[in-house]
Amino acid sequence: MTDTAPKTPPQTRLNWNSHHVTQGDERAPNRAMLRAVGFEDGDFEKPIIGVAHAQSNITPCNNGLGELADHITGAIREGGGMPQVYGTITVSDGISMGTEGMKCSLVSREVIADSIETVSRGQSHDGVIVVGGCDKNMPGAMIGIARLNIPAIFVYGGTIKPGHYDGRDLTIVSVFEAVGAFGAGKISREDFTEIEKRACPGNGSCGGMYTANTMSSAFEAMGMSLPFSSTMSAVDAEKAVSSADSARALLKLIEQDIRPLDILTKKAFENAITVIMAVGGSTNAVLHLMAIAHACDIDLTLADFERIREATPVFCDLKPSGQYVATDLHEVGGIPRVMKMLLKAGLLHGDCLTVTGKTIAENLTDEKDTPDAGQDVIRPFEQPIYAEGHLAILRGNLATEGSVAKISGLKSIKITGPARVFDSEEECMHAIMADQIRAGDVLVIRYEGPKGGPGMREMLSPTSAIIGKGLGDSVGLITDGRFSGGTFGLVVGHVAPEAYVGGTIALVQEGDTIELNAETLNLTLHVDEAEIERRRAAWVAPEPRYKRGVLAKYAKLVSSASVGAYTD
Repeated sequence: MTDTAPKTPPQTRLNWNSHHVTQGDERAPNRAMLRAVGFEDGDFEKPIIGVAHAQSNITPCNNGLGELADHITGAIREGGGMPQVYGTITVSDGISMGTEGMKCSLVSREVIADSIETVSRGQSHDGVIVVGGCDKNMPGAMIGIARLNIPAIFVYGGTIKPGHYDGRDLTIVSVFEAVGAFGAGKISREDFTEIEKRACPGNGSCGGMYTANTMSSAFEAMGMSLPFSSTMSAVDAEKAVSSADSARALLKLIEQDIRPLDILTKKAFENAITVIMAVGGSTNAVLHLMAIAHACDIDLTLADFERIREATPVFCDLKPSGQYVATDLHEVGGIPRVMKMLLKAGLLHGDCLTVTGKTIAENLTDEKDTPDAGQDVIRPFEQPIYAEGHLAILRGNLATEGSVAKISGLKSIKITGPARVFDSEEECMHAIMADQIRAGDVLVIRYEGPKGGPGMREMLSPTSAIIGKGLGDSVGLITDGRFSGGTFGLVVGHVAPEAYVGGTIALVQEGDTIELNAETLNLTLHVDEAEIERRRAAWVAPEPRYKRGVLAKYAKLVSSASVGAYTD
């Protein structure tokens, strides 16, 4: 496949005025309806731009996106365009975490993509700008943008500022970990309550290098968002300024006919993976980038992640395994500083086009290629936190299609121990809180994959409880589900094939020996092959948990996690 994806044919623009066609009177009904929403005579000659946003008070990540959309529509009008505003959805991972509702989280990525494609294709928009906040807003938006392939730009709603208690910064993950710590008697009820009250001080997406900030950073690295925009605070004035600047940039993209598939090349995806490794980003980036690549018709595989991991050091000290949050990174240069350091080291493709109309290298011309003195958020390239990236691809008889491990912040990245088998997240969480898990155990949470869940829930509640119980370095966990960007520990997710389709993870029995070894990239069930085959022959697929509605439809359509869990 060529590095640059071929341009798809442009959408058929509605011919609003007679100078577009010999006879324009047939468009009079269209114009009449648009006049009802504010169009005037001259407006029909302007580029019509979809402004999709996910404003919602469901979550602080999205509570405020409507105000950014207002700045964007104002800038579009001032720049000679006509905005058409429409909404899309969000599901809060943090609020639904640990519940049945979390099964709708990954599903929402597909709903967001479908809604953006549906509206902007249906209205024949000349361009689209999407404003998103919570985790699935971003990949959902980019999948929709790639399918449309009209000039487009993504605007991140911004990150939350850290909470504070007892001399330390707090994020939402602090609360999940406090559940385990309180259950283990390590903190008082008063401390537990104060952590809950202070963790989220206002609007913005979860503050560490969790999934939202990982994906916003990836999009900036890919060239689909403006420089510096991915680590801004949601409540700072510069976020509104950057949003309006994004609208002005989109108008130039329309004028120059620069489209997403001109920007979203294989090299751009490699740049995103490199940046994600350098900042210690979320495992979810693997799933989302492969799904976006599928929408771009680009061959991105798990092998690409492993190849880039081996070449890229982690040199940003960010939560969940590090000390700092995204706003701290922003204050010391943000993603442009990280990218300039990677470019200097020869690890970034500087010739990739971006939404500024310039290349990555041109955007970074005035940026420093070393970290500032007197801070340790960004370490010197030659003195990284880890010499290689933190997102490792493990294979073995438990994951013949692959699995994803996050190996930062650990004393050891391997464990061999007895399997503790759970057929749902709730079963495992109950065992952890009841102190039924011991050091050396390898927990198996299955039937939580894309089809089996359905929806591939994140296992933040059990992993955080393990940390809170003080077992983070001594207990392993594998799952065909996935992990929150806030997860760290000796954990492996995205195990494929998943249990629901008869993957080996479905055949594990209590007490079997499992080897989880991120040094050798190995995930193995140490059971005789003949016994595995005997179990496979006796295995019967469970009844689907949902037989109607969105989750049933998703389960029928969704692909393996090993290729991105896409539905088209």
